[in-house]
Amino acid sequence: MKESTRYIKLVEWSDEDQSFVGQCPGIIGPCCHGDDEAQVYVELCTTVDEWIALMKRDGRPLPPPTAGRNLAENIA
Repeated sequence: MKESTRYIKLVEWSDEDQSFVGQCPGIIGPCCHGDDEAQVYVELCTTVDEWIALMKRDGRPLPPPTAGRNLAENIA
């Protein structure tokens, strides 16, 4: 299992940007933009993997995982 699977990745439509925007809370804010939702997700996954590798290389601790906390169930 890749370390990045422990983090929720979000891709949502932005009216302001008129494109899909991807981010991974705790790892990286809005960073990937595009017209194709699936492609933005692929780019986001790659970016998150790269950020985690950089954090580990620099000896920085990774933030607490966000996946597996049933966040979607808690949205009101």
